[in-house]
Amino acid sequence: MKVPTGPNGPYRLLARALTAGVLVSASACSLHGMRPADAPPIELPPTSATPSLTDAQASAALITQGELGGRWSATQGGATWRDGLLKTRTDAPDCQRLLDGLYAEDLLGEPTGARAVVGLDESGNAAQLRYQVAAYAGPSEVDAKLAWLRTLPSKCAQFTSTDVRGGRLNVTVVPAVLPGVGDAREGLRLTMSGASAADAGDGSGAAPMLTLDFAAVRVGDRAVSLTNGGLGGAAQDSTQQAVQVGTQRLQDVLAGRAPTTAPATPTTAPVDPTTAPADPTTAPADPVTGRPTELLTESPADTDNTTADTADTADTADTADAAEEG
Repeated sequence: MKVPTGPNGPYRLLARALTAGVLVSASACSLHGMRPADAPPIELPPTSATPSLTDAQASAALITQGELGGRWSATQGGATWRDGLLKTRTDAPDCQRLLDGLYAEDLLGEPTGARAVVGLDESGNAAQLRYQVAAYAGPSEVDAKLAWLRTLPSKCAQFTSTDVRGGRLNVTVVPAVLPGVGDAREGLRLTMSGASAADAGDGSGAAPMLTLDFAAVRVGDRAVSLTNGGLGGAAQDSTQQAVQVGTQRLQDVLAGRAPTTAPATPTTAPVDPTTAPADPTTAPADPVTGRPTELLTESPADTDNTTADTADTADTADTADAAEEG
């Protein structure tokens, strides 16, 4: 076999081989350096994740008016002080975020799962309680909000806000003591008062005073939260009771246990035994002998027997008289 020589001989074959190798190497490098965005999408099989909280569970975990005492009843609607006092403006960003969150009832953020809400009114001091059970994206999301709330007694210890009429309101924020329930918790107490009596705006001559509790407890990626208060004050024991009972109810529901409910308040007062009428068929008994101390009322049957005996006696007397006459 004759091997070609010269410019068209072995050198040409070698050049062709080198060129082919370079092309193969470049192609491999191109594939190796392909960005993920350039790669074809990978279809993942659908997952069937179980929701952490269903609508039925959220509703079952709500507290009831009976668990807070007889002073509470179903709400009759939002109080007017919400617009007049919570929709105010301040220059402090964190304090403004607090006021906006209290007004919108979303200090923990927007729930990503099921939620349920109940509102209650208190007859003693006209307080209102709004209670919510909801699921969120994850525990870290709720913990971040709780951590921010924990800074507010320092950042917003005292500040001034302005209402829509230009009235100035003095606001204070302090921590609120909560029962040690759930995985994490935080509570605040906000008080708001007019800088002068003229700020009342209702002709009463008294400066407005709002006391409002906020409390939140995380249970996994679920949380209970509430606001409790009004112009007449906020009962701290009601806030603590709602947190204690509500957290336990949520834990019971998530564990598949029947929620523990408070006994119902009786609708009628028990009969006073000292004033109750005596049983007409029962006579008082002697405590020593156990025998009746007075005669029982005769029954109709006894009356009939007595009448019959009287008639028999009369007949006997008439017979004796007839015999004597004979």
